[in-house]
Amino acid sequence: MPNDFHNTTHVESRSRAELRNFIIQSSTLLEISLSGLVLIGLLISIVPLIQWMPGLFIDGNDVEIRTFLERALDIVIGIEFIKMLAKHSPGSSLEVLLYAIARHMVIGHESAFENLLSVAAIALIFVVRKFFFVPAFGAHLPDGHPAPDLSPNQSGIPASEFKERLRKRLHAEDVVPETEEDDFVDAAEADEFLPEST
Repeated sequence: MPNDFHNTTHVESRSRAELRNFIIQSSTLLEISLSGLVLIGLLISIVPLIQWMPGLFIDGNDVEIRTFLERALDIVIGIEFIKMLAKHSPGSSLEVLLYAIARHMVIGHESAFENLLSVAAIALIFVVRKFFFVPAFGAHLPDGHPAPDLSPNQSGIPASEFKERLRKRLHAEDVVPETEEDDFVDAAEADEFLPEST
């Protein structure tokens, strides 16, 4: 009877792990799909921007220039948004905020106080990036190896050491197939001790 309870808990653990992996894979797929849709939208929105360029040379009034800048900065923010979804790093999030605030300041018709707040927000982003930004946040995997989606500068370690650690990590993943979670291993070990049904 205790063995049945032990096996039931491992089966439940396995199903929970499978569900968790399915949810993670589904959310990653949705994130990639969203990035693709945003990229397609950005590519489509570049066409009117290119069509407006000859009009800027002929009759570049204030309204046309402002509209052109507005659209161009929207596209830049969209590009940074795609990079943020792809990189999953705190630095890319700060860049999106920086461009969004800069667009608001350049395009908008705000008062002097609102412009001062925008400048202060941009300065605060630079202060956070310079003094409070921790490159190790998301830069290393739990086993100490650098995350594969970051550059050596973002990882906070010298480039040669970064490349060597990444090479070792990739080699280890090629040699040893990725094992399932500890719950799966425990369940397999428990199954070895059970008599085989005939």
